[in-house]
Amino acid sequence: MPRMKNVATTITLAHPHVTNLLEKISEGKRVLNAPTGEKIFSQGDRADAIFFIESGKAKITVISARGREAVIAMLGPHNFLGEGALVGQSLRISTATVLEPSILYRIEKLAMARALHEQAELAEKFIAALLARNIDLEEDLCDQLFNHSEKRLARVLLKLARLREHDIAPDAKIPILSHEILAEMVGTTRSRITHFMNKFRTMGLIDYNGELTVRTELLTDVVLHD
Repeated sequence: MPRMKNVATTITLAHPHVTNLLEKISEGKRVLNAPTGEKIFSQGDRADAIFFIESGKAKITVISARGREAVIAMLGPHNFLGEGALVGQSLRISTATVLEPSILYRIEKLAMARALHEQAELAEKFIAALLARNIDLEEDLCDQLFNHSEKRLARVLLKLARLREHDIAPDAKIPILSHEILAEMVGTTRSRITHFMNKFRTMGLIDYNGELTVRTELLTDVVLHD
């Protein structure tokens, strides 16, 4: 399937205390154990629930009328997805796919709306998470418009390094993604991703050993300086 270029990547983290707040929802909630590759929801499905990633991660994609696919977000633990159901979205406008074995909460739309009304702290954290994601999307748009693909790849790798940690570590290990997926996220070709990844490895910015190790401090310099 042909791929859509210039896509954005969004990674945001909500506070882990959200899990405790969601535990207070007694009706309209289910815990899902989703294996790698499972669709949480698909583009065109009914938007009747909100999901929360307790552990694991997922990607959000959209498919154009011509069949072109773009990755628009990568979400890690303590992220909400499918929140459009709360603002009148009747059908899903994107597809959410599990990237590694994950535990998710599925909360029916009415149950979530009631919880947000009854729990001021949950509402505050939910709004904060959505605002953070919106800011992140704006940064991604600027990144796509003004930065070259090598710098965009460095920024994506740093974001992936934050999927598992609130405070980014000097050496962060992340699962190895295919160069095709990275190309979708960066908005360039797979061959250019391969070239840049080899360059980063030669420069000591990343390393392969079962998982991908990102030297975050060194890679940050690439993002901050031309």
